[in-house]
This record gives sequence, structure tokens and C-alpha cells, in this order.
Amino acid sequence: MAKNLVVVESPAKARTVGRFLGQNYQVIASMGHVRDLPESEIGVEVEGDFAPQYQVLVSKKKVIAELRAASKDAEAIYLATDPDREGEAISWHLMEAAGWKGKHPQRVVFHEITQDAIKEAFQHPRDIDMKLVNAQQARRILDRLVGYQISPLLWRKISGGRKMGLSAGRVQSIALRLIVEREAEIEGFKAQEYWTIEALLQPQRPRDGGKPAQFTAKLIGLVGQRNGVELSNQHAAQEVLHALEGAGYTVASVEKREVHARPAAPFTTSTLQQEAWRKLRFPARKTMQIAQQLYEGLPLGPEGSIGLITYMRTDSTSVAASALQETLAYVRRKFGAQYAPRSPRAYTGKAKGAQEAHEAIRPTSIPREPDAIRRHLNSDQLRLYELVWKRMVASQMTDAVSDSTRVDVHAQGQNSNGAAYLFRATGSVLKFPGFRTLYLEDRDDASDDDDQKTLPPLEPGDPQDCLGLTPAQHFTQPPPRYNDATLVRALEEDGIGRPSTYAPILSIIQDRHYVDKEQGRFKPTELGKVVARQLMSYFPTVIDVGFTATMEEDLDEIAQGDKEWVPVLREFYGPFQKALGEAAEAMPRVKVEEPSDEVCDLCGKPMLIKTSRFGRFLACSGFPDCRGKKSLQKKTTGIACPQCKEGVLMERRGRGRTFYGCSRYPNCTYALNQRPLPDPCPECGKLMVASGRDSARCTGCGIRQPITAQAGETKAEGDADTVDAEV
Repeated sequence: MAKNLVVVESPAKARTVGRFLGQNYQVIASMGHVRDLPESEIGVEVEGDFAPQYQVLVSKKKVIAELRAASKDAEAIYLATDPDREGEAISWHLMEAAGWKGKHPQRVVFHEITQDAIKEAFQHPRDIDMKLVNAQQARRILDRLVGYQISPLLWRKISGGRKMGLSAGRVQSIALRLIVEREAEIEGFKAQEYWTIEALLQPQRPRDGGKPAQFTAKLIGLVGQRNGVELSNQHAAQEVLHALEGAGYTVASVEKREVHARPAAPFTTSTLQQEAWRKLRFPARKTMQIAQQLYEGLPLGPEGSIGLITYMRTDSTSVAASALQETLAYVRRKFGAQYAPRSPRAYTGKAKGAQEAHEAIRPTSIPREPDAIRRHLNSDQLRLYELVWKRMVASQMTDAVSDSTRVDVHAQGQNSNGAAYLFRATGSVLKFPGFRTLYLEDRDDASDDDDQKTLPPLEPGDPQDCLGLTPAQHFTQPPPRYNDATLVRALEEDGIGRPSTYAPILSIIQDRHYVDKEQGRFKPTELGKVVARQLMSYFPTVIDVGFTATMEEDLDEIAQGDKEWVPVLREFYGPFQKALGEAAEAMPRVKVEEPSDEVCDLCGKPMLIKTSRFGRFLACSGFPDCRGKKSLQKKTTGIACPQCKEGVLMERRGRGRTFYGCSRYPNCTYALNQRPLPDPCPECGKLMVASGRDSARCTGCGIRQPITAQAGETKAEGDADTVDAEV
């Protein structure tokens, strides 16, 4: 009996979908894209309306042959690739490569891999949406035009550029520019000294009749003046302390108000990556790899393979009505009616230039609590699922309610010449936890201010004893370097990239050695600075934030059918070609030499940090007279330290051999001799290490498996959405 043929991207997804569809369907994985532009040439006919010259990937010829054979006797062909532009393009490429136009394959779309969602999708198949395909195709061609023409220029203008594998991508370069410009701000920052004064106060007559409670109040300024007291140095602080000698302190005003805090919206791709970095220290790439596993399905014992979360590439915060009702019912049952709002909460805020109206990232079943499936997931899968689950449930809980108090205290000293000084204390008392019972969103760079302290009962006119004045010296701080969370947020706020591009962007700038990570934050290398300066000088439009955001909007309009893709590319290409010609003539040739603290073992001269396509290394500054080389001592693996969870494992050399130690040494002394692998153990979630050429071993449970299978059958990086053309 002929079966219906269904094509998805990955084996994991094929197993889950196949279980729901039953025996009348044959589900085959394409393993991502099957066609792409050629690697050895630009592959775009610029004079022929930018016609792309697609080729079947060598690694996918066997897959195409299998699909053609499976389709011969199939009653129907369904293309069930992911529900976004990239998925639509993969379906189109599959149809073209397999020669299925005459068979009229149908497109089915589902945002969660559950029985009901798949049943609904197969009841409403449709044709391939060429508007979405053209939007993805325009992005791919645009990135190819930029990458394959600027990159060779960098090879010629930056010494050793070709050997270093330099590339210049349209969106990647914006991220690099942001990091380099932030570093310039930090390097040019001039710290300014300032002082603060705090008073430790205690009510003379406690209103509650109990033991006097102490509290601190901060000097704000002079009473009746808008401008604060300028304490720019120790002398200015001492003058104020002198003026406050023998001062009497009296409560001038007490303001109380009830403050309601709303829960955060369910996750989008961007907010998931940000929060996973803040709470779990997952880099964006790792977050998306694990989210892909949760979406495609994991075996849950007798239940079989189940998709645990909805599609993880989305910029929408909307949630299906059925899921909202399910969540509210769970909250009432688990926490009580007082924790559930009267009606479902709606979140309408969307990212700049948001794409298709997908759902937010949420669990496919709210009653499926993390603890209930703990034994079936590895550590990282469980932690990310728990994060998604808690965020969704909390989003449908009542506000947290606090009593906020602000107390102003006036102080007039013996030497203040009649002037009164204003001190202020703030405090907050949580009255009802609401959603905070379950979940509280983290912040990126939290301030030192703490409004959660409790103040004693106070009323205007209450005299206070001052138990001491504490002056403190401070210095203004430069803006912090970007980390995974803040860089993704900056890209999203500026309208740069889309949900599928954030993780590849962050990976590429690290893989190209344009940036390093120091204590979890991005610092540009000398190579990264040089590349950014050359691009900003000679291609200011191409890597301009506003221009790139506008281009993203054009791509969105192509997806919506409001613009044609060829005119959009034509409008871009003319000015770009002109800039390319001018840069070829005017761009100076530079030599990238980054100093180091190392000296050459052969001749004693200083060594320079250089970069090749295989990574960064140390070379003698006396080259070519001396050809001394050695590995760079601190090469990051990007893998979190399994012991302290804060540092990352670094490749080091000691006693003639390579080992891997924590970046926080000597505060953390974790070290191992075998190369750590990026993906955790599928059984226990512990660190996997290379054991032999092709074998991986878990440092926790000891399980062994081939390294090729250790990646977990996730969708290949770049299949999410091609960010930059590789040359």
C-alpha cells in the first residue's frame, strides 16, 4: 500500500512527527538545506536580475536520491519543514532538487509538535508561499554579494588576510561595529571622582514601642534647591561633614504608595537567549541548540518522543487562547484563585520589524511540570525547559504588590549657616508575591541601589538620632562591554537581524577571532578592530545600523508581498558597487600585529599575537630572521566550567602538553587533560570530552558514543538563517 511521504529537517523531528502520523506516512529527514549557492564562486548573475545559481550540496545527493525513490509510489508529498522563511525556502529547494513540481507537494506548518497541532496542520495543507521564499532568497543573495566581494578586498588590504580566513558579512559586521565602538568608549573614558555621604539614623521615640530600628539615608542636596550638593572630591565631602556637626535630624515627609509589578511576557527568541545567559550562563548558540531539541521532541518513557516547547524562532509574545486557558486553570489549581487574574493576560509588545506572527515560546503542555520529566532530560535540557515553563506560567499570574516608602529627613548643623541638608531613605515591603512566587526576571547590569530594605514606622516631625555619617569615595565607571544578553538586546532594539540570526551572529564573530570573551563579555581583538575600522571607513552605509535595519524592513515587506525582491537588490547594489570600487583604490594596506607579554624561546625577542584560519598563535617579532612560534596560552573553548559555573574552560600548555583549565584560576582550579566538547551528555547532562579520535566520553556517568553523534542531531547552524556568505 502506497504511503504518504512527509519531509522534515532532522531525524529527531522525523521520529516525533512519525509517531503522531502513524503507519500510513513515511517521514524522512532532509538534514537541513539540500541546495545552496556554490562555494567556489559568487553564484549570482548580477546582470541577470540577480538570478542565483543553486547547486545540490554534495553531502545531500544521497538524500535527494532517497527522497525521489520514496516519492515514486507516494499518494501525496507533504513538506513539513520549520514554520519560518528558512523553512519555507528549504521546502522550495526540496521540491526543485527532487523534481517534484509536477507532483504538487503540499506545505504543512505547525508551531508545536503535538498530536493536535500536527492533525490540524495536515487537515489544512497549502502551496509553498513564494513571498516567504523570495524574502529568504533576497537575504541569501544580499549576504553573498557583500561577503564574496568585500572579503577578497580585506585579503588584499590586510596582511595575511587570506590565511586568516577573513570574512565580512553584512549583519555580522554590525555586531562587530557595536563591540568595537563600545571598546573605544571604554578606552577613551575618563573616570570622574565623586563622593557620597550616608547617615545611620535611629528614631528617638519608636512609634511601635519596640526597640529602635536603625536605617540609612543618603545625602541628596540642600533643602529647597533642585541641584544636588556637588561632592567632587574629599575636601568637598569634608566641608559638608563639618557643616553637619551637631546637626539635628527630623523626618520632613513620608510618602507611601502601593506598587504593582507585572510579570514578564512569555519568551521570544531574543528574550530567551538573554535570560538563558543571565540565569544559566548559556551562550546564544547553546540556548538555540537545546531549544531545538526541546521543540523537535525527546523520548519521555512510555509516552514516546514528545515536543516539549513551541517553535523557538519567534518575535511574537502572543499565545493561543487554549494555552492561556490551560495556564490559568493550572495557576488556580496549583497556587489558588488569588494568584490568577480574572482574565488571561495579553502581551502585545513586539520587537522592531517583527516577522511572521508566531506564538511566543511556551511549553506544549502546562501540566507537564519540569519535575515530572526530570529523569528523561539531561541537565541542560531540564534547566532550559524549566526556564520556559516558569516564564509562561508566571506570565499568567497576578501582579506582585509592594508597599513602597520614601522618607525625607532634614538636617541642620551648627556650621551650616542656616542651610538644611536633605537626606532620603527608600524602602519596599512585599505585601503579596503574585508571580514572584514562581519566577523573577533577571537584569543585565543591576545597579547597586536596593529598595527592598524595610524602614521603621516614621511620621513627619519624628526626631532622629544620627549614629554616624559615612563618606565614601567613588569613581564613575565606563559603559560595560557587551555580553550575550546585552548584545542580542542591542541588535533587536536596533532592528538588526531576526530571531534566527542572533545566535549565528555571535558565533561567527568569535569563530573569526574578531572578538574574545573576557569574564563572559565581548572584547574585540586587534584583528577585529582593524577589520571594523576598514569597513566603517570605506563601507559606512553597508555596516550602518540604520541602513541595515531599513534593509531588514525591506525583506519583511518582500515576505508580506508589498515589495519585489529584485528591485530591492538592484537599489542596494548600485551604491555598493561604487563604494567597492572606491575602496579598492583608496583602502590602505595594513599589517595586524598585536603585542603580547610572551618572549621568543629561540631569540628572546617579544612575540606577537597572530591569527590564521586555524586560530590565534604567537610568532616572533624577529621574523623572518627568527621563525619562533608557539601556541597562545589562553585559547577559550567557550564551554562553561562544570565546577564553578562562572568561568570558561581555556586551552593551556604546561610541561609540554595541552590541558584545559578554568579561566577563573586561581579562584577555581578545575582542570582536565582531555578536550572538552560543546554539547552535554545526553544521559546525565555532564561535560563530554574527546576520548580518542572519534569517541566521546561523559565525565559524569561515563557513557561513550561517537563524536559525530554527540551533537545531538540538532538543526545545523546556519540552517536557521544564513547570516553571512563564507568565502
